[in-house]
Amino acid sequence: MEEGSNRTLVTRFILVGFMTEPHLWMALFVLFLFSYSLTHTGNQGLMTLIFLDPRLHIPMYFFVGSLSFLDIWYSSVYTPWILSDCVTKSKVMSYAGCAAQFFFSAGLAYSECFLQAAMAYDRYVAICNPLLYASAMPRKLCFQLVAGFANAIMHTGNTFHLRFCGDITINHYFCDAPPLVKMACDDTRVYELILATVIGYNVVATTTLILGSYTAIGMAILRIHSAFSTCSAHLVSVTLFYGSILFTYSRPSSQHTPEWNKVGALFYTVVNPLVNPMIYSLHNKDVKETLRKPLGEPQHPSE
Repeated sequence: MEEGSNRTLVTRFILVGFMTEPHLWMALFVLFLFSYSLTHTGNQGLMTLIFLDPRLHIPMYFFVGSLSFLDIWYSSVYTPWILSDCVTKSKVMSYAGCAAQFFFSAGLAYSECFLQAAMAYDRYVAICNPLLYASAMPRKLCFQLVAGFANAIMHTGNTFHLRFCGDITINHYFCDAPPLVKMACDDTRVYELILATVIGYNVVATTTLILGSYTAIGMAILRIHSAFSTCSAHLVSVTLFYGSILFTYSRPSSQHTPEWNKVGALFYTVVNPLVNPMIYSLHNKDVKETLRKPLGEPQHPSE
């Protein structure tokens, strides 16, 4: 944009959300409120079980508890805005509010990428090098999650360094990079290069660690069939999280449509935090044994 242009810079945004039909707002409110309540109940319940049972005080469950903690905050970045939109019918978000939501969204997403990679490495050490497990997986490994928010600072600063002008309408339910870039009145080529580098490096690095860990685990499973039960839950969680993110962001820009962007984003912003505690409860023998204790059911010895 030329300096002499008299375009008005954007100071607020209008988020379209999912629909504009008033008769569907209440149904949408009930659906997301129920989902949000289940997400908090499930994740808080899993964190409480891990905290109370000494048998679960090992690195693997420390990671699972950390994932539940992240998922509670992750869902809280998006769902309260959707609920507020349904009740107040106000779709206006301030510039500062959009930047804050973008920062926390990016920080939590990057953190979950690092955490999923750490969990994959944890399973690799536990299955392939069990004698070294205690020394190879110190808890300080989890503090690398700080890197997630370090990346978010770079991502947010790079995005909101752009000037936005023209149409202030975002056809999405949260402030995300693709619709914001379309509103930029600056040349975005440098921005897109930096964005691709930051996201590409983090996604490739964590994906490589996950794939490498599970390749080694797969070879071990051929020899120890029972090992699969200890990592199947994590595989399901990783597939859902990375699959939805890759579906949303890896497609060419020409194939990005608001409707499909919303569908893809729903999986990693709402569905994944909701189903993670179910995945780790139903697929985990130790968690099921812990659940049986308050219910008075007979416990089975660990295999």
